[in-house]
Order: sequence, then structure tokens, then C-alpha cells
Amino acid sequence: MVQGCTSNAGKSYLAAALCRILADEGLRVAPFKAQNMSNNAGVTPPGSATPGLEMGRAQLVQARAARVTPDVRMNPVLLKPEADTRSQVVLLGRANPELTALPWRERKPKLWPFVQDALHSLMSDFDVVVIEGAGSPAEVNLRASDIVNMRVAREAQAAVLLAADIDRGGAFAHLLGTWHCLIPEEKELLKGFILNRFRGDASLLAPAPQWLQEQTGVPTVGVVPWLDIPLPEEDGVAVEKAEGRGQRTEGFVAVARLPRVSNLDEFAPLGELVRWVTRPEELDGARAVILPGSKSTAADLGWLRSSGLAGSISRLAQSGVPVLGVCGGLQMLGTRITDPHGVETAELGGGGEVAGLGLLDIETEFAPQKTTRQTRLTDAETGLALEGYEIHHGQAVTGAGVQELAPGLLWRQGNVRGTYLHGLLENPAYLERFLAWADLPAPAGLDSLDARLDAIAARVKASLDWQFVRGLL
Repeated sequence: MVQGCTSNAGKSYLAAALCRILADEGLRVAPFKAQNMSNNAGVTPPGSATPGLEMGRAQLVQARAARVTPDVRMNPVLLKPEADTRSQVVLLGRANPELTALPWRERKPKLWPFVQDALHSLMSDFDVVVIEGAGSPAEVNLRASDIVNMRVAREAQAAVLLAADIDRGGAFAHLLGTWHCLIPEEKELLKGFILNRFRGDASLLAPAPQWLQEQTGVPTVGVVPWLDIPLPEEDGVAVEKAEGRGQRTEGFVAVARLPRVSNLDEFAPLGELVRWVTRPEELDGARAVILPGSKSTAADLGWLRSSGLAGSISRLAQSGVPVLGVCGGLQMLGTRITDPHGVETAELGGGGEVAGLGLLDIETEFAPQKTTRQTRLTDAETGLALEGYEIHHGQAVTGAGVQELAPGLLWRQGNVRGTYLHGLLENPAYLERFLAWADLPAPAGLDSLDARLDAIAARVKASLDWQFVRGLL
């Protein structure tokens, strides 16, 4: 099991590397994360034992790393934040309104049996289960309601590797402090520390790793370097990284940084051409604009208006700048959103209806049942065959002023396009067309996901005391 001293310590990344390393040894490997909190979700593929169901993107990637078909048992509980104090509960791939309505601490006794069943089922079916924790096991206020960190480690009797992001500083204090917060039976499972995202000369770390082992009895089993090899991110960290390293000021694709943005990893193929925007002035120099998906479409549409972005995006669209809306972004571009079944009643102010931006002649009605499936379509505009996945409650009613390029999935009105197909820009040929409409060059292509996983696995394995880690099995 890979746990972390903090969120964004690199747990998902390290777990994916371990899945690929062990799979390459001929073992049958499954990833597992009991509970994921993320709006970056994907859909299990046809051919899965559980096709067309939602699970976290991180576990989908880890299943790919393990060379096995994704299965919702690998992420039995997915929490999709809808507001600061409310999350939708997706249990074994399906939204569960009853659990969603429960207070946070009352969910554990109802969720834990599903976590146990999924974990033991995978342990029966696979040679190795690589488990990922969440946040930090040192959050003692959450111990009583834990279903994802040390409770899972104890249930599986898993050997735990604890990772710290050394690039942030304070790694040895984080590791020592986390160890001190564990109870004795949890400490017994903690077998090794990993210093992750290290830059520089590892020989300069001495004598700290030895000192840490003297304090805890736990060895440091790896110093993993900073690896600039991207994987689909679990949450908003990808945006924070991009904002932290500076963004393009001209000749870019502006993506609205919605408060409840979802599936933001699908824009990774745009590379350095992306600029995430929250204010109208940040649109200066944009060659194209994207409204991404949202877990709370109506609320994010309200934010888009209050921030001033709505008016600026409408003016850019009217001036001929290409605009693309994906899922929730498509709904915002339409003329009206209605919610007769109360899917987003709170966000719609109890009125059940909100006006869209009016850039696409499409009305959206939220259906009580969510559509989740992998999808293939042919775009009537370009003739391209495209692949992606759908996750949406919204159902579109197409007006006379818009061209339907693929039934129920893809529309165009002048230079404004909208789609329910997540992953549209992950189709290289469509990405090239989209950037051509924006008069932008195609970025240097990312290596395939498998090639990136191979590279990450090789670097991580070389950075670990692999004989020690392999011996834990």
C-alpha cells in the first residue's frame, strides 16, 4: 500500500509505477483505492465485468499500468464534490442518492462493508493488490471515520510505504510526525519511507535518512527524482501546477477554471498551449476558449456570470474566436437549463430553470438517471471517427439554429461547438483540427500512455531498493 504524508505526495503516480513494475514481472496485479474524492472520473469499458460505470481516473490509469481491464471494485467509493460541504456518493460505479443525503460521519458504517467486499474480492482474484491511500493517515480527527488509509491497510494486512513530497520541504518532519500519529498496530505495517520528487544530489540527504530510521525503526527505501512525465491527474492539482509554473500570455487556448470543474485531465494534449482563466482580462490574447465539464453546472454558470467571464466569452465568440463546450460547458453555451427532477435544485435556486449563454440553440433538461458509457461517433463536419466517454444527467433538445454533427453528442453553430464526448481532444486528428481553427500549431505529441507508464516504472524501480520492496510480497 502507498500512503502519503499529505495530499499530492505522489501516491497515484507511485501506485501506477508499482502496478506496471509488478505486471512486467508476470504477476496479475490490481489497483485499489477504497474511496476517491475527485471530479475526474472515467467510465469502465465494454468488456469489463462492470461496463459503463464510473470510477476515478487514477484507478483507470493504474489498471492500464497493471495491464488489466478496469473494474469498479478497484474504486468502490467515489465522492464527487458538488459544493464546499456536499459531495455526490458514487457507490460501485452508480450515484447513490440515499448515501449522498447522509452526513459525512454517518456514511462510514454503510460504506465499509462494500469496501471490504471489493478489497477481498480483488485479493482473491489477483496475485497482488496495489492499494492507494488518500490524504494522510496522520489526520487523527478522521481516524474514527477512516475507510481509506490505515483501516484498509489493517484489513488487508498490507505492507505500507509512506511517501513525502520532498520538493515542498519539511519531508523528514512530515515522515516522523506521521509515524508518531499512528497507533502501534499501524506502525507495525509501515515498512518503508519514500522521498518523492527529489531534485539534486541524493548524497546530500545524509545523515537524515539514517537519523529517521533511528527515530522510527523504518528505513528510507527510495529517493524518487522529479519525473516530468505526465499522467492523468486525480483532481485540480494539474491546474495548480500549470498556474505555478507560469502560463502563456498570447496565442493560447483559454480554459475556464470553474469552481467545480470536472475531467480537467482531458485537456492535457493541449500541452503548453493551455491557459486556465478566472478573470476577463486573462482572456486577452486567447485564440480559442473552452468551457469544461462541471459537477454543478448551474452554480458554475452563475460564477461565470459574476466573474465577468460570461460576457467576455460571448464577445469573443461573436468576434469569431472558436469556442468549445464539453458536457457541462456545452449546457452553459445553450439557451436554457431545466431541472424538473431536482438534480441540481439547490444551485437553480429552487426555480428549476436557468438561462444559458445562448451561443448554441440547445436546451438541456436534467434527467434523473445519469448516462455513463464509452462512446464512438463520426463527426459530420470533419468526417473523423472519434472516441471518448459520457458522464451526464443532461439531455439535449436541439433547436433550428444549430447543426447536429453527431446525434445527441456533437453540435456546431458558426464558430461555437459543444459536445457530450469527454476526451474529444484526446483524439489527435480532432485536436489538430481544433487548433487549426484557432490558428495555433499542434503541440509536440505526448508519448502514448503505455510508453509513459513504461518510462515511469523504469525510473521508479531504479530509484527504490527494489529487492527490499519486492521482498515485502
